[in-house]
Amino acid sequence: MSAAPRGKGRFARPLAEYVQKQIDPLAARQGFGEAALLMRWPEIVGARVADVCAPERLQWPARARKAAPGRPQEPATLILRVEPGFGLEIQHMIPAILDRVNAHLGWRCVDRATLRQQALAVRSAPRRPPRAAPDPAARAKAEAATEGVAEEALRSALIRLGERALAGRQKDGTP
Repeated sequence: MSAAPRGKGRFARPLAEYVQKQIDPLAARQGFGEAALLMRWPEIVGARVADVCAPERLQWPARARKAAPGRPQEPATLILRVEPGFGLEIQHMIPAILDRVNAHLGWRCVDRATLRQQALAVRSAPRRPPRAAPDPAARAKAEAATEGVAEEALRSALIRLGERALAGRQKDGTP
């Protein structure tokens, strides 16, 4: 079986190109012109703020039937979903959040924000790699170093600490 000949210019494409085409129409239904505000929310407002609030939608004002042709478009209202208990803190940060959102979008797109206190979607925490089995030689060294400690709880904590520290040193080759 031979592989089909590749045509000119057929290279692997980033997955983001395909995903972006699917996300943009969904974001448009919520008033976002593009999904970048949703996708880059932690970069725009910072990780601390992004942990407790997220943009839900942009609510644009109803257009007047006979708007003046040279008149600029009225700014939108950003609807934010905020974790319960963080509403007051986020309310005080709204001017900074709006400045960052407008800077990201490149124009004065948003001039108000409305908060909805509601739990954000549950995010899975990054998993830690499993701990390696304790090294018996490192444990013996740690026990020898803590022989003079009389309090048992303190001694066992120091042994665990020493065991991990010594095991790490042996792994990277430092004495």
